[in-house]
Amino acid sequence: MPDNFFLKRFVVGPMGVNCYLVADYSTKDACVIDPGGAPDVIKDLLKKNGYNLKYIINTHGHGDHIAANGSFDAPIYIHKLDGEFLTDPDRNLSRIFLFSITSPEASKFLEDAQTLKLGNLEMKIFHTPGHTPGSVSVKLDGVVFTGDALFRGSIGRTDFVYGDEKALMRSIREKLLTLDDSTIVYPGHGEPSTIGEERKNNPFLV
Repeated sequence: MPDNFFLKRFVVGPMGVNCYLVADYSTKDACVIDPGGAPDVIKDLLKKNGYNLKYIINTHGHGDHIAANGSFDAPIYIHKLDGEFLTDPDRNLSRIFLFSITSPEASKFLEDAQTLKLGNLEMKIFHTPGHTPGSVSVKLDGVVFTGDALFRGSIGRTDFVYGDEKALMRSIREKLLTLDDSTIVYPGHGEPSTIGEERKNNPFLV
């Protein structure tokens, strides 16, 4: 767990999405990554700590990761290739799971190699397509939030519509496995890992 910024994981929604709250201790500026549910719990923690929610980041546009976007009064950031997923239950797959989720439209589109400021923190965006065309990962001071690209011992599904296995493997090898082995991986589902652990033991990568 990093000690130079606040990080809290919430496991939310019927599909067990990892939602992350990140905040700069000094400025109290915060962002939420993949709010798939439990907005009241997240709001309570924001209020308790006096954090100011500056924006939401969606690592991709699937319904389980965007379900609570509209519950927060904050700009929504997503890659442009997944932008239409926010408002289309067919694209975001929620209709086939009988949820029929929609989100407000994006406020800003993320780009590869872009840096987002969060108080004194800098969050670097990596475009990591494959699970969806617009999937991104977010790097911050020794940690990386990988969405549904890379998991502990596994990788993202590519059998859904818009999935691309070759693109996903290229994203992982060229964008994620180039990070330091000590980098902590915070995935969209399941437990954390490290880049070194996945490089050595992930059966999809060895």
